[in-house]
Amino acid sequence: MPHHHKQQPTLQTFTELSNIMLPDNELWQVELSSPAVSVMTDFSVRAVFKVSPEDTIDEALQKMKVAGLRIAFVVEDHSEKILGMITSYDIMGEKPMRYLQSVGFADRGVTHKDIKVKDIMVKVEDWVSVEMKNVEQVNVQALLEVFQRTGLTHLAVIDNHEGKEHHLRGLFSSAKVLRLTDIARRRTAEHGKA
Repeated sequence: MPHHHKQQPTLQTFTELSNIMLPDNELWQVELSSPAVSVMTDFSVRAVFKVSPEDTIDEALQKMKVAGLRIAFVVEDHSEKILGMITSYDIMGEKPMRYLQSVGFADRGVTHKDIKVKDIMVKVEDWVSVEMKNVEQVNVQALLEVFQRTGLTHLAVIDNHEGKEHHLRGLFSSAKVLRLTDIARRRTAEHGKA
């Protein structure tokens, strides 16, 4: 029986385009009734941005700036175990000064440049998280209500594999959700006044 080799498709190239516009995704918006998963950063398709617990907070902030991100996950060196998360707001806000005050920096000669990620990160055990199977059942409005009720800036989405291991599946950012629902929220506010 002869083998028929299927011809591989060829990638066609072209030139001489004079007008190429930016992608249409700049003004992307969602409705409050849209599935919550539509505004989740999904780590099954996007890489998790990691820093070491031993990095100084200045090193971590620089890595975030280069990557264009405001949050990083703190991962144990030579491991897949997540220890916590840290945001640029944590680093640039009052947390470093509070940490220095707590360790008595005046006596020990500890300065801002000595602070490590592990010193001010939000530890995993302090996270407020949601389960992926629950996320799949709710809409963006329900997610906004959680952010409003808790005052959180980020919400971790956890996948529970066969009831044993918990894996980080995604992340919700309140800033992203507010940005993506701006038009829908303004429309709702207008209708509320009528």
